[in-house]
Amino acid sequence: MHLNLFIQSRGHHEAAWRHPKSSKLALTDINYTVEVTKKAEASLFDSIFLADVLGLWNDVQTTPFNWLEPITTLAALSMATDRIGLIATASTTYTEPFNLARYFASLDHISRGRIGWNIVTTWSSQAGGNFGGIGEVSHADRYERAEEYMCVVKGLWDSWTDDAVLDDRAGGRYADPTRVRAIDHAGAHYQVKGPLNLPRSPQGRPVFVQAGSSDAGKQFAARHAEAVFTAHLEKATAKAFYTALKSLVAAVGRNPNDVIVLPGFSPIIGSTAAEARRFSDELNALSDPEVGRNRLSLRFGGQDLSHLPLDKPLSPEDLPDPRANEASRSRTEVIVGYVREQKPTLRQLLAKLAGARGHFVFEGTPEQTADLMQDWIEEGVADGFNLMPPVLPEMLDLFIAHVVPILQKRGLFRTAYDGNTLRSHFGLSRPDVRYT
Repeated sequence: MHLNLFIQSRGHHEAAWRHPKSSKLALTDINYTVEVTKKAEASLFDSIFLADVLGLWNDVQTTPFNWLEPITTLAALSMATDRIGLIATASTTYTEPFNLARYFASLDHISRGRIGWNIVTTWSSQAGGNFGGIGEVSHADRYERAEEYMCVVKGLWDSWTDDAVLDDRAGGRYADPTRVRAIDHAGAHYQVKGPLNLPRSPQGRPVFVQAGSSDAGKQFAARHAEAVFTAHLEKATAKAFYTALKSLVAAVGRNPNDVIVLPGFSPIIGSTAAEARRFSDELNALSDPEVGRNRLSLRFGGQDLSHLPLDKPLSPEDLPDPRANEASRSRTEVIVGYVREQKPTLRQLLAKLAGARGHFVFEGTPEQTADLMQDWIEEGVADGFNLMPPVLPEMLDLFIAHVVPILQKRGLFRTAYDGNTLRSHFGLSRPDVRYT
């Protein structure tokens, strides 16, 4: 199975920053991210992943949801590690394609071929207010722009052939100009002449990662993604997503094995199930349901949810229609689907979301954790996992010490790296230049 470590804040539980076993380092201290990444590399993880937000949310008083900018952070991690893949989020909505192509090509050169790009289309009032020339972009328009964006960046990454650089000192020829060409893109949203102003990178282009699970997001993933992060509160919906996405990939003429699916997984591990439960209770006791209510409101684009009582069972009609949501549509669909099936109270729903924002949360022993992971792999639910420790580094340390050896003993996880690039870890081929 593939294992990616999602590094965020001091852990993925909303109260992790308050827990005594979370890191004491500042979130802006690069040593924190370096230390956690080195642990993942020593344990042979495929990759680490850094998310991004393009504005400050309205709950900074109670939630440390700000950290170092991920692209520049990957440059530092590239120099501190040797083998592990490094994935960063960047927005197609608020980043110029020529700049993004340069950033990720440079990172792939710096890391010697270990970079992935988590492709996001962004909507939030915070981000829209920080990019006045663009503002807030609707869900449909974001994906329309993203399609053209992919055309541009793929063209830029293919604007140099692999043999374009000659570096012929004696002959005085650095590059063969016939092997470098402009892309001359003129579209509805972007006008980019090209070519890119640096040679093709070790992987040809970064690994394409995507996390949207709306209908538009799944169609986009089928056309472009090579790895997909996905959020599910239950195994049944995770399996349905996996089956549907693989079918969509095949329908557009791609090999389903060329797209790996990594659902988010946030295990709380104890030597006994009771110990894991106690740790979970400690975390939940540090949570404030009103903080969770505010975060849930932001998920629905800032809709007012203050009228909902905490201890009355919810129905889907109590929450805004995800189809009208211009923000995180796929995540709100997961939340409303969970409400429809389980009918939790608002307090119960907020406790569920506090653990990992709509990803799968589990409490148990190392053996139980490994059993669940094996089951999801063997039942066609996942190709691996986007590991989201609820508290960092504590729960990562326990996972590494006690779960990884079980997975290795069962033949489910590598005992050594077979290659040096992220593509090799994920079992992906290096793309050819699309024209010469």
